[in-house]
Amino acid sequence: MDSGEPGVLKTDQIPEEGDDAVATISATETLSEEEQEELRKELAKVEEEIQTLSQVLAAKEKHLAEIKRKLGINSLQELRQNIAKGWQDVTATSAYKKTSETLSQAGQKASAAFSSVGSVITKKLEDVKNSPTFKSFEEKVENLKSKVGGNKAAGGDFGEVLNSTANASATESLTEQTQETQ
Repeated sequence: MDSGEPGVLKTDQIPEEGDDAVATISATETLSEEEQEELRKELAKVEEEIQTLSQVLAAKEKHLAEIKRKLGINSLQELRQNIAKGWQDVTATSAYKKTSETLSQAGQKASAAFSSVGSVITKKLEDVKNSPTFKSFEEKVENLKSKVGGNKAAGGDFGEVLNSTANASATESLTEQTQETQ
C-alpha cells in the first residue's frame, strides 16, 4: 500500500449507477487480502465515529432544549426571531431595495397625479362659480332670502340662506300653532 503518506488509503472510484458490474468486481479482485482487511477496519471505524457523533449531537440538542427552557425561550419566540431575521435578510437584498425604490417612485408619481387632478377640479369648480348660470342662480336665492327673511342685507353664502329659510319656516309654524291654541 503505497499512497505517499502514512496512514492514508488509496481510494478507488465508486462506480456510478449503470456502470459495468464486472468492472466493480475486478476492482475488488485487484486488492490484496491485507488491503481489503484494512478497508474493512476503516469502514468499521467510520461507522463507529458516525454513531458517536449522532449520540453527541442528540445530547447537545437535549442540552440546548434545556437551556432554552430555563431562559423561557419557547417555539413561538423562536419563530418570531426567525421571521424577524428572515425579514432583515430580505430587506438587505438588492432585489428588495430595487423594488422598494420603484414603488416609492410610483407612489410619488401617483401623488403628483392626484394633486394635479385636485387642482383641475378646483379650477373647474371656480369656473362654475364664476359662470353666468351660477351667478343667476345665486341672485335668485338671494331674492328668495330677502322675501322670506325680510329686509336683511343681501349676501351670505348658500348655507346661510338655507338656515335663514328654515328659521323663517319654523317661526311661521310656531306663530300659526300659537294662534290656533288661543
